[in-house]
Amino acid sequence: MSDNALGLDLDPSILDGSLDCVHCGLCLSACPTYRVTGRENSSPRGRIYLLRGVAEGKIELGGLVADELGLCLGCRACETECPSGVEYGAMLEKGRAAVAEAGLRRGWGARVERFALRWILPHPGRLHALVSILGLAQRLGLDRLTTAALPVLAPANDLLPRVPAAAERRRLPAFTPAQGERRGRVALLEGCVMAELFGEINRATVRVLSRNGFDVLVPPEQGCCGALHAHAGDPSMARGLAEKNIEAFAMPGGEPVDAVVSNSAGCGAALREVGQWLPGRGEALASRVRDVCEWLDEVGLRPPAGSLPGRVCYDDPCHLVHAQGVAEAPRRILAAIPKLEPIEHADAKSCCGAAGTYNLLQVEMSQQVLAPKLDALADADPDWIASGNPGCLLQLAAGAHARGLRASVVHPVQLLDRAYGQDGQD
Repeated sequence: MSDNALGLDLDPSILDGSLDCVHCGLCLSACPTYRVTGRENSSPRGRIYLLRGVAEGKIELGGLVADELGLCLGCRACETECPSGVEYGAMLEKGRAAVAEAGLRRGWGARVERFALRWILPHPGRLHALVSILGLAQRLGLDRLTTAALPVLAPANDLLPRVPAAAERRRLPAFTPAQGERRGRVALLEGCVMAELFGEINRATVRVLSRNGFDVLVPPEQGCCGALHAHAGDPSMARGLAEKNIEAFAMPGGEPVDAVVSNSAGCGAALREVGQWLPGRGEALASRVRDVCEWLDEVGLRPPAGSLPGRVCYDDPCHLVHAQGVAEAPRRILAAIPKLEPIEHADAKSCCGAAGTYNLLQVEMSQQVLAPKLDALADADPDWIASGNPGCLLQLAAGAHARGLRASVVHPVQLLDRAYGQDGQD
């Protein structure tokens, strides 16, 4: 019997974690892939069975296990439903690490993902150069020519927004003072994708935090959070990136910050879990991390004087509502904007199908997962669709455009920033 069949490549804690599952099946209705396929193997309970079988040496760590772990979105909706507290997300990451170590992640997509995650994303200069090239290709129309010649690239091209102008991709200032009565100081996670494609959201976040009385520090030594690496089965790279952020946000020699604020649900979830990645090292950082809407709700939002007439649907990012347990704070923040009417839609807490690089590697399933959400948003017909994660913003914007929905896709802080900007003080 091979080592893989004996489960020797699996983290032993997977077996312990799998024993917490009581087979109740409450996770099934929450699982996006189970709802699409109806297959037990494509449910959290089924994947736990597979991992336990590998750990016990009853199932080979082979193609079936690799395919099912790859098909999972990692949305962690099952954790919200689970009465036994099964930490499915951690089990999934360990299982994917074993799959990667066994050489079972094959194909051009997996190779491109690994190259990009290791050699592009964690290096700001390289990422900036790549995004600049993509922006030039868009302006010259080369992106359309490329996808016409290579249709396999069409999904990636459809997701990529217009690359912002160079001025919008400048790094944030290291320090922005509080406005009005000072209430404290926070550090902001600038992010990698956020800095390059959503710089305006970052700047809106700084303005909103400042308007609410907080000095905003942006440590220049910070870097990629490592979330995508952990999801892709590369824990050593994720831990290395976490080490850098632990050092960057320790604020050596300076006044400690009240919170480390993130405006990206996936990044915030990763920072909140660095204590699990690096026991004894990451707990201090993890305890200070807050989502921007969570933080503003926690400290008490200074209501904007300006108004924003219209209707908004808030769509929960999975790694905010399920991984971080933050659901109501963004809704309360949006409800505090004068004349803005928050309306619920029928599929708000379900996954949109983005899931990091999932919508590039599992295109068909990603679109099937997204479809009911777009149906619900079309029925609600809002002016804005608000969500708090870059992958979700890209997925929802591409889906809304393809469906012909009139709504603009925004981050909640953009709407708040717009309302603050109408009070004559900016």
